[in-house]
Amino acid sequence: MAKPKPNTIKPVLPKKDERPVDVYFNRLNASHQQPTNRLLHFICVPLMLFGALGIAWAIPFPHLAFLKSYEGMFNWASFLIAFCVYYTLKLSPILSYTMLLVLFALSYGVSQLAVWEQAGGIPLIWMETLFLALAWLGQYIGGKKEGNEASFKDDTQLVLITPIWVLYSLFKRFGWKY
Repeated sequence: MAKPKPNTIKPVLPKKDERPVDVYFNRLNASHQQPTNRLLHFICVPLMLFGALGIAWAIPFPHLAFLKSYEGMFNWASFLIAFCVYYTLKLSPILSYTMLLVLFALSYGVSQLAVWEQAGGIPLIWMETLFLALAWLGQYIGGKKEGNEASFKDDTQLVLITPIWVLYSLFKRFGWKY
């Protein structure tokens, strides 16, 4: 006898003249109905971004002589930020610009942790790995509450959309256009 499948979300079909970003948001809304799960996403998604940004920041960046005095301003996190902004820019320019501001704020936090590490604090990569792990645990718990902890396995592209989905939810709550 076959094992019963966990709760699966019915596919959300696009409406006529609907933007691709709205299709993604509808799919995420359909799989995040439980209030605790949504709350955990609003907390854990930015924490996951913070962790990923910090881990990228902590990976040693090669010395590039042509950067001269700007060398300290580039690291692997710079590329992560550029990818996030470019990827979201194609979907929603306003959310992309907002994401850029969020990433700048998170970068400031990461830079402060890097300064703390240089002053003898905990290594940045350890701190950020801890943040990422805690955020992932929170997401998993939210998925359990929803009854569909493996929904991100169903569509990995939604993992890239989730940070702007959180922003979209805030925009929608305040009645702002996106």
